[in-house]
Amino acid sequence: MNKALVCGAGGFIGSHLVKKLKNDGYWVRGVDLKYPEFSESAADEFLVLDLREQGNCEQAVLAPGEEPFDEVYQLAADMGGMGFIHSAECEIMRNSCLINVHMTHASAKSGTKRYFFSSSACVYRDMEPDEPELSEEEAYPAFPDNEYGWEKLYSERIAMAYGRRYGMVVRLARFQNTYGPEGTWQGGREKAPAALSRKIAEAEEGGVIEIWGDGSAMRAYTFIDDLLDGIIRLMHSDLEDGVNIGRQEYVSVNELVQTIAGVAGKTIHIKHIEGPVGVKARNFTADRIAAIGWSSKFSLRDGISQTYPWVKSQVEQTRRSE
Repeated sequence: MNKALVCGAGGFIGSHLVKKLKNDGYWVRGVDLKYPEFSESAADEFLVLDLREQGNCEQAVLAPGEEPFDEVYQLAADMGGMGFIHSAECEIMRNSCLINVHMTHASAKSGTKRYFFSSSACVYRDMEPDEPELSEEEAYPAFPDNEYGWEKLYSERIAMAYGRRYGMVVRLARFQNTYGPEGTWQGGREKAPAALSRKIAEAEEGGVIEIWGDGSAMRAYTFIDDLLDGIIRLMHSDLEDGVNIGRQEYVSVNELVQTIAGVAGKTIHIKHIEGPVGVKARNFTADRIAAIGWSSKFSLRDGISQTYPWVKSQVEQTRRSE
């Protein structure tokens, strides 16, 4: 039985990844500062550890019997939605960099066979909506739009360097915006699909919700099941260096609102207000991940049809408890 370590297993993507690996027959250890918020962890073992500390990373990477893990999935990070990314630059850079320096070092020194690092499309520069799509190589010369992206790019380089020195197989995925049930939906760290689903769930028929900017920023959103399929395929592939994983269905923020409103069966009006918007667009190729058999199965509407009812249930549960 293969043994896997999932760092960040208390978070949205990490908790879903643990379930996926368990379904695939793995023995799984999850590690995070916290347990999953919305469901019990499916991990065989869950350690609550602060991975900013080198000693905790060294403890995490040794499987039962003091053997190295077959696979380490490093998803632990200090991150959130656009508001958090713009307001917590120092925390993001310090905390995530410490985690990645120590975890990469500990994994390589322990003899980990395969190491997965969750990078981000934030490594790419700001783009115009009608610009040609960027390939992975065009992350250089580097010019990320925010400090979160700079940290991710640097941590990619750390992983590659340790892979070369220690013979550890390294796989780097650049995630696009990912959403789905059991993701953060309030509190300031939620991503746009969850935040807008919450606002629409709270709004009356014909009501008004506020969004930052003029709503013209273009994004692509990837449903969690598609992302997990990409992670597993990439981890067991021969693809080196950064690999984009994301559905190439570009929509504006205004169009995202209307998609969610359509699933909710509500007429919703938008009030545009000042606030952090981020890049105008990120257009990316998916040729490398497609070459190993991956393709997106969930359209935006398909994914929202699973995500919105879950967020709505959380809103209703919160109201009942108040």
